Amino acid sequence: MLKPFGRLSLLLVTSALVTPSLALAQAVEEPTEAGVSEDDAVEQPVEAAADASAVTEEGQDEGIDVSIPGGEIVVQGRRLQNVEKAAPQVVSLLSSADIARTGEGDIAGALGRVTGLSVVGNGYVYVRGLGDRYSLALLNGSPLPSPEPLRRVVPLDLFPTSLIASSLVQKSYSANFPGEFGGGVINLTTKAIPEESFLSVGGSISGNSETTNQLGYTHYGSSLDWTGFTNDNRAVPPALSAYLNSGLRISEGGVDTQAIASELVNGRNGVIQRNKHLPANGSLSLSGGTSFEIGDDATLGILASAGYSNKWRTRDTIQQTASSVDLSQKELDFRRVLTDNRIVANAMVGFGIEAGDQKLRWTNVFIRDTIKQTRLGVGTRQTTSPIATLQQQDTGWFERQLVTSQFVGEFRLADEVKLDVRLAFANSQREAPGELSFEYFRSNVATDPYGEYFINRLNNGQQGSAEISYSDLNENLWSGGLDLSYNVTPDVTATVGYSYTDTARRTEKRDFLFTAPTTFPTAVALFRPDYLLQPDVINFYDIGLIDTNEANPIFDAKLVNNAAYGQIRAYITPEINLNIGVRYEAAKQSVEAVPVFTTPTAVLASTSLNNKYWLPAATLTWELADQMQLRISGSKTIARPQFRELIYQTFFDPDSNRQYRGNPLLTDSQLYNAEARYEWYFDRDQRLSVAGFFKKIDKPIEAYSSFNDNSVVTSFANAPQAKLYGAELEVQKYFDLSGLSESGFFSTRRLVAIANYTFSKSKISVKPGDPVAVFAASSTNASDFFRDGAPLTGQSDHLVNLQIGLEDTDSLSAQTLLLNYASDRVTSRGAANQPDIVERPGFELDFVARQGIKIGGKEFELKFEARNLTGTKYREFQESGQNRIFYNLYKPGRSFSLGIDVEF
Repeated sequence: MLKPFGRLSLLLVTSALVTPSLALAQAVEEPTEAGVSEDDAVEQPVEAAADASAVTEEGQDEGIDVSIPGGEIVVQGRRLQNVEKAAPQVVSLLSSADIARTGEGDIAGALGRVTGLSVVGNGYVYVRGLGDRYSLALLNGSPLPSPEPLRRVVPLDLFPTSLIASSLVQKSYSANFPGEFGGGVINLTTKAIPEESFLSVGGSISGNSETTNQLGYTHYGSSLDWTGFTNDNRAVPPALSAYLNSGLRISEGGVDTQAIASELVNGRNGVIQRNKHLPANGSLSLSGGTSFEIGDDATLGILASAGYSNKWRTRDTIQQTASSVDLSQKELDFRRVLTDNRIVANAMVGFGIEAGDQKLRWTNVFIRDTIKQTRLGVGTRQTTSPIATLQQQDTGWFERQLVTSQFVGEFRLADEVKLDVRLAFANSQREAPGELSFEYFRSNVATDPYGEYFINRLNNGQQGSAEISYSDLNENLWSGGLDLSYNVTPDVTATVGYSYTDTARRTEKRDFLFTAPTTFPTAVALFRPDYLLQPDVINFYDIGLIDTNEANPIFDAKLVNNAAYGQIRAYITPEINLNIGVRYEAAKQSVEAVPVFTTPTAVLASTSLNNKYWLPAATLTWELADQMQLRISGSKTIARPQFRELIYQTFFDPDSNRQYRGNPLLTDSQLYNAEARYEWYFDRDQRLSVAGFFKKIDKPIEAYSSFNDNSVVTSFANAPQAKLYGAELEVQKYFDLSGLSESGFFSTRRLVAIANYTFSKSKISVKPGDPVAVFAASSTNASDFFRDGAPLTGQSDHLVNLQIGLEDTDSLSAQTLLLNYASDRVTSRGAANQPDIVERPGFELDFVARQGIKIGGKEFELKFEARNLTGTKYREFQESGQNRIFYNLYKPGRSFSLGIDVEF
């Protein structure tokens, strides 16, 4: 029988049925009365997608809002349960209070405390040391694409902690999650209804020992660059736009390339400027929320945030490549200084309605992440000349943007029945207009009258070159689904669900090379870039353009996935519960070249995958004794190739300082997962856990490197098979320090000690005769690309996180030391049978302090951060015996930040 709804509640249900959208969050069951003992308390469900029951320091129930696709945690026989213990899967859950205790202003930093998670680069969170491919991010249970379409995961440092109700990390697979589940899933749940109205304003200033007030390089660009947006200075020039829309080929003649070339280079994009005193970094943030009573039984909540940051980073880098297998001979040897000006603007607006047990969310997120990069390098290239010196300069503007909107409805239709619906849309874009690259040549020959000067004869790299690229990427993602759960008995819950995703991407890359005739005078070749390619010089000396990407410059990619699942959670006995389910996924993935030219060419670089999978999953939890339990889980999952890995185009990633190119012959990977875990919750928020895990991966997608026109390009291929196994250990313990003094500093403080360690080992298996499919490669032997016994890319054998801090139990005051260590990990297979390219993260020591103060009746929060106190260098290298080649070697420097927030 249906529960009685208020008029608004009924309206919400009917609206959700008409406009499907899905995620999971329910209201907690009524708690047992305070006078009832734990042993006498009846069993009660605590929905994983709901306000899961937790306990505050004072022992009162506190709702933890978790919104995920389908799922219910059943707490059997006790009221005071830990959600992580009660969950049917291996999860780590950070509530809003837990996040606040970390002292971090963003979710990426807070997740750095979770066992087996590592934060890489600008807020990218990886699970169990595995790379981008095996991590999945969801927002309120819906897919969360990255504003950087060349990556799979979103940088979580863009999400302020003030608007996040919880962050759930699940490492064991269950059928209610998408089948692309490798290392784990990270689900962020936004707050629906603020507990009380608030307005928070904050700001910070920071600096870095290698960047702030140090030498760096930049270029003018436009007057709006500081905003992360640009103006018509970077618009596609009229002559180039007309050519791109004409359907003509430059190689066929009939195109006025001088008219095009005359509009491409000027002092705004072609002149590198020296800045001897780079400015400090700064950020501003604003967040607020309130709620209103509407009708007789409903509450409307509004939450909003906005943020802006402007940061500088300089990397004085050694970059090398080898020309021999034993690395004894260098091909490229450059010292390159890269300066990034990263501007991030983000906003989030959320609306929530709660009416009894019914809840509706509407969450909107905007992220714009822009990098203005300037690079200047000097070095040698042996194939050009063993004694000549080359000077390379590059300027680029990389816009990445994400806009997403999602509706989530969470309804209890009856005491035993709940329905969740969701609908989401996301658009991500990447534009890189006018990436300019110049190379100047100095012969260093005494008899050469220009031997001591850098010249650029525009003759395709023999004595200088100039290139320009325009790239544009647009992706739309629609997703939706339904979950229906039924409590068959108090001990058995059955859930069925359906989800749909439709992703469509168009990517365009146009590359042009400036060329001058052999009669081009050397004296003119001395000009700086904007003078060298000014209209008068181009017209007088007949400088033209070559379209180096005439084959297939535009691709359309599409992925449509239909999935359905069934899942049962049951207590077999009061001590043993089983979560078992199966998911069916049918996906069609394609990549096709878009006709551009009037005279078409044969299209070979296409992809068509049509795969269907049954993906079973089961987890058995056995409560060995009070607060002790054992979990055993097994599952099958998949990993699909990403669009950037399939599209046969070359893209430059400014974060990794590397070029990437796809392989349209990639196929899906299949993973077989097993895990056993012992957990002991010996006190409130204190625990010890030990786990072992194993993964077998058929056709894992691995990165490998190759040489392309004397530069290194990273591409992808399916290795035959790989195995990954390892163990995790986590300890979290609090020590009461009040006994040290009855009054004073220690009277209200406790020591927090959190330590986790992950050991993992992986091996690629390659047998003689194993095939490999690599587009445009001359070899089909897997042994030419992969070495038997080599580790998976992105996987570290050892991950260590140690946190020791002081916390005040009565007020906001926390000081924490964080020590992180990651052992060597392979970033790419070596080119031409060379050793693998290895990254060495090493040790990093951070210090974070938060202090609350009250001034004029207002609450202020001061925050101080000191990062990389060990001064650890970034090393990415190849090694063979005593020979070592550095792909990237630089000092990230020590960073210091001071921030303040005030709440009104």
